[in-house]
Amino acid sequence: MLPDRPKAILALEDGSVFEGRSFTGHGEVTAEVVFNTSMSGYQEILTDPSYCGQMVTMTYPLIGNYGINDEDVESERVQVSALLVKEYQEFPSNWRSQRTLREYLEASNVMGVEGIDTRALTRHIRIQGAMKGALSTVDLDPDSLVEKAKNAPDMVGRDLVKEVTCKKPFMWQGGRRVPIDGELNSFEWPERPRMFRVVAVDYGVKYNILRLLEKRGCSLLVVPADITSQTIDALEPDGLFLSNGPGDPAAVTYAVETIREQLGKRPTFGICLGHQLLGLALGGRTYKLKFGHRGANQPVKDLATGKVEITSQNHGFCVDMESLKGADIELSHVNLNDNTLEGLVHKKLPLFSVQYHPEASPGPHDASYLFDRFVEMMGKVK
Repeated sequence: MLPDRPKAILALEDGSVFEGRSFTGHGEVTAEVVFNTSMSGYQEILTDPSYCGQMVTMTYPLIGNYGINDEDVESERVQVSALLVKEYQEFPSNWRSQRTLREYLEASNVMGVEGIDTRALTRHIRIQGAMKGALSTVDLDPDSLVEKAKNAPDMVGRDLVKEVTCKKPFMWQGGRRVPIDGELNSFEWPERPRMFRVVAVDYGVKYNILRLLEKRGCSLLVVPADITSQTIDALEPDGLFLSNGPGDPAAVTYAVETIREQLGKRPTFGICLGHQLLGLALGGRTYKLKFGHRGANQPVKDLATGKVEITSQNHGFCVDMESLKGADIELSHVNLNDNTLEGLVHKKLPLFSVQYHPEASPGPHDASYLFDRFVEMMGKVK
């Protein structure tokens, strides 16, 4: 028997109001409201740490139809503040399904709301920009919820990395997290021939990034975001990986300083927030996009080859191209929808980064060659 579906109201800070029904019971939350254009992959989206502090609207109308399994997660928990859909499917049909989407969200105390006019909401965000919202089944007064939305924390200037980064370092081995013995100052790398040692800084890393690096022969030590440059040096890795993550990159000043001190010391690869932090460390600036890029169908041009990649993306901030001109930086990729910066390489130092997600979960595999490039770069230096 299906549970009661109480009325839910979503109010945006500009006074717009949308109605629906909660399929996860009662609750109330405030967060930035964004949309994702992927047709599938809702489990990966829910567990992507880059969505911390955000309610996600799915533009595809039917969500929940293939259920939830234990394998297709990108972190240890649900990261979104709430999930907004047009129609929720309570009865999944897939041989890998182990529970319903409703059960998954309820176990994490995360609201799921259906019946929202997601086309109207998405169109509103595209025109007006991503904005804060308040979602509730408890307070059904639109004026009250609008005020709550206005008073919610702004995304600009907000460091959300500290909410998603690992508390203690761990090894990634055999597709899972393995705690290390003792502290980093006494850490010893496992002895494995022909394997590159990589320190992966966790700003909100997705598991599939770690899976693909391990698949390519990397021994992975995942460390908290506040690791110092001195500690990285003491670990003597062959390469440094800068992960994706949520929030405003300009607010994560400690990470920028560490990256700046690491420039040129070892091959470095950054993805998404890691790309933005690297851009800041190189002397650039970042800014907030109107409604961000979130989906599995973003066209990106590789300026070196002229090829176009269809990419998976999830970001609300961007590195300002103009702020890097005149430096030893070469722009490597550009978004064909709005001509924003999607990748950079250094002309002299062994480092590069991309704004999009080559690990593609969910999404296409067009950009998986970037992991090979990182491994090749470590091989040349070593």
